[in-house]
Amino acid sequence: METFKLRPDEEYIELNNLLKAFGWVATGGEAKIRIDNGEVTVNDEVETRRRKKMKVGDVVVFEGQKGKVE
Repeated sequence: METFKLRPDEEYIELNNLLKAFGWVATGGEAKIRIDNGEVTVNDEVETRRRKKMKVGDVVVFEGQKGKVE
């Protein structure tokens, strides 16, 4: 499982930006399409909100890859 560490001054990262940060998608546009198509799950539920606020402890799964926000 990959991890993404929030900076001390950050409360969250938006889901579309998290996919880019992990390197799972090449562009923000691709992230939006993948999220819109229901290809991403957050905490075991399909997530279609592109700008979902991902906070500490949230787990995202995309194409067999798993990541956690810390």
